Amino acid sequence: MTPARKIRLGVNVDHVATLRNARGGLLPDPVRAAQMALAAGADGITAHLREDRRHIQDEDMKRLRDLPAPLNFEMAATEQMLDIALKIRPHACCLVPEKRTERTTEGGLDVIGGLDRLKPFVSELSNAGIRVSLFIEPSPEALAAAKEIKAPVVELHTGAWCHALETDETVKAAAEFARLRAAAAETERLGIECHAGHGLDFDTARQIAALPQIVELNIGHFLVAEAVFIGLEASVRRMIQAMSLGRGETSPLSDDGERA
Repeated sequence: MTPARKIRLGVNVDHVATLRNARGGLLPDPVRAAQMALAAGADGITAHLREDRRHIQDEDMKRLRDLPAPLNFEMAATEQMLDIALKIRPHACCLVPEKRTERTTEGGLDVIGGLDRLKPFVSELSNAGIRVSLFIEPSPEALAAAKEIKAPVVELHTGAWCHALETDETVKAAAEFARLRAAAAETERLGIECHAGHGLDFDTARQIAALPQIVELNIGHFLVAEAVFIGLEASVRRMIQAMSLGRGETSPLSDDGERA
């Protein structure tokens, strides 16, 4: 069993910008939200600069980069986004799939079909001193492709597991969690750093944090939604507590990964 290391929390502030853009103007400010998240104990900030600029804007990314904490720049693998990333020089870039018609990121990056296309992006960002991760499905094939692309980090897509739990599809939830568990273990064998995210709440973050190979969770929508009721700092603190609880439990998960 891999010794459990401290697990980091990256707070995604995209949907603070969504709220701002719904009315226009400057409020609420995603940079202020990032500052509050960091004050509450978050380890870093994540933001997705979409091609259609539906939430985060270019100026937001510049201001987020100036904060005294790591910035994880989520981006599509396009020349425009590569140019922006190389100018901003964030701590990290996570390559994600992107469709203009989707409400949120749907599934992992096609690293198998896009292997040759993705290699130059990973190489150029890495050569600039930017840590690169690939947002992928938890499958052996995707992990093997990530290794071939020479990505130092992968972020496992937890959305299918979370959705199955939300809809009480217990058999599917068990199967999806088994995939996540196996993929996390495989990252260690391949020498790839393992992150996870998408659709996580307090409960599922606690459970996924118990997988010792996972060293970072990136969570946004749930934290912003919960902040409506309890405030952002309280939401972040409670998430950190949930993750710590998952890391410290002696037997935190059943084999099927169902809610406790």
